[in-house]
Amino acid sequence: MPQLRRVSALLLALSCGLAAASPATDLFDIVTRSVEKGYYGWSTVDRVALAQKYAPILAERCAEQLESCDYDTGRAVITDMLKELGDAHTNVRDAEGAERLAEVSQNKSVPRTGARVSRVAGGLLVVSVMPASPAERAGVRRFDLLTRINGEQAGTDQPIGPNEFVRLERANTPITVTLHRAGSPDRDLILSSQNLQARDEPTLSWVGEGGRTALIQYPTFLSSDSAELFLARVGEAKQANAEALIVDLRYNGGGSLNECVAASSVFGPTVYRARFERGGFTYGGLLGDEVMSPIARMARPDWAVWKQPVALLIGPNTASCAEVFTHYAQLSGATAIGEVTRGVGNSGVNFQPLPDGGVLGLTILKAFDAADRPLPDRITPDILAPTDIALLTTTGQDTTLDAALNVLKAQVTKKQFPQTEPSAPPKQGLDGR
Repeated sequence: MPQLRRVSALLLALSCGLAAASPATDLFDIVTRSVEKGYYGWSTVDRVALAQKYAPILAERCAEQLESCDYDTGRAVITDMLKELGDAHTNVRDAEGAERLAEVSQNKSVPRTGARVSRVAGGLLVVSVMPASPAERAGVRRFDLLTRINGEQAGTDQPIGPNEFVRLERANTPITVTLHRAGSPDRDLILSSQNLQARDEPTLSWVGEGGRTALIQYPTFLSSDSAELFLARVGEAKQANAEALIVDLRYNGGGSLNECVAASSVFGPTVYRARFERGGFTYGGLLGDEVMSPIARMARPDWAVWKQPVALLIGPNTASCAEVFTHYAQLSGATAIGEVTRGVGNSGVNFQPLPDGGVLGLTILKAFDAADRPLPDRITPDILAPTDIALLTTTGQDTTLDAALNVLKAQVTKKQFPQTEPSAPPKQGLDGR
């Protein structure tokens, strides 16, 4: 009976909207009200019924703590609830996640090693290395595998993941890592941190036969200069007479809409329509810059900074604005290669602060093209070529990049040596002469 009374008391508090009943119920009440009133996405789930379903779940979990039920408990229930909503753009982040978002979007200076990692089977895969960073000076390369961090196992279902690695960086103390590289014996390194910009910039390198194909790693659209930086790298590739371009978006989780629309217009004019619950807004991009939408609409389709063959590398970590970028680049003739993307490219979010110091990412817009057709939620590659992580970390072979190089080689050859129609035989008279 005492247990039943506690559950009933908390249910009553929730039903009456008493947000101050506990930190957990406070958080739950704020999020459910925001989602009920402010959500404008593609999910058709009944949001009121969803909140009513999860209120007793929260009550049960808070039955022992009552008014002291903490934010973590509330956030765990909210996370499960929002998964059932079925819109991955709408989610909650704790205070640490909110701070990481602010660091990148505001380009703060923070302690970093310069290595950005992603959790995979067997360790943390280094997906980018900032030039002139401690990680680069220590000899860390892209697609190295960090199998142990300070003596603890890293990777899928292991104690150490990307969040733990970042925490160690921010602590500004030496980090001992065990580095695995294809074709080399494992070795231990000590990585130090120094104050670096939080966001990673697009970087240019050269691949393929004769090193004539430009490869731009494009890590994020969060920073306010991400399109400008991309345009600069494309300009460097043009100046060096690159015969083809590859843009690697496999670990780009998105960012600012105006930045990805502007960046995609490197390949042709871009018009993106955002429809809100009340009204809408149209973004325009032309020649790598943000412009008024009527200017983008009136531009000729062949107005582009880059007109040579281009391939985009995509995968399950390609999300949101990176999917928008890919879609518009495809419309301009780019070939998408890799795996199906995450699937949130047809909507946009706004971030709302929460009382626990975290943020609610709330879907507030649906995305349409210039002809008012919904954008695809996810990108299906033109050529399916998954990145084989096991092969990448054991032999160094990048299966997705290899597929892109093969495609571009054929496109470059076709461009250099276009097929011509066979000439027609001379006309003959009725007598055959």
